[in-house]
Amino acid sequence: MDYDLLYKLVAEIPAGQVATYGQLAKIIGCGPRQVGQALGALDGKNAKKVPWHRVVNSQGKISVRSEGGGETLQGDLLREEGIIWRASGRIDLKTYGWTGPFDPDVWR
Repeated sequence: MDYDLLYKLVAEIPAGQVATYGQLAKIIGCGPRQVGQALGALDGKNAKKVPWHRVVNSQGKISVRSEGGGETLQGDLLREEGIIWRASGRIDLKTYGWTGPFDPDVWR
């Protein structure tokens, strides 16, 4: 999988919206875990350019990092963009979910 292509796709997610790992994987043509690995591989410089915090799991929840931490930062960044959680701890994907790029075929 081309990490740079995925990073460009993630950069398309507007502030105040989220996409799921599976949604991005389908567009790029890989698996959701590969999306997670690619986002986990972001270094400090690229992490500031790529809005990784706008990617959540299929339940609308922030995924726990294997290395620990990051969840609080991700939640803070999403709240700053006006995204709120239900009492269940889930983000309403119908309200905040990104509908995707205009032409998903350009990302393959």
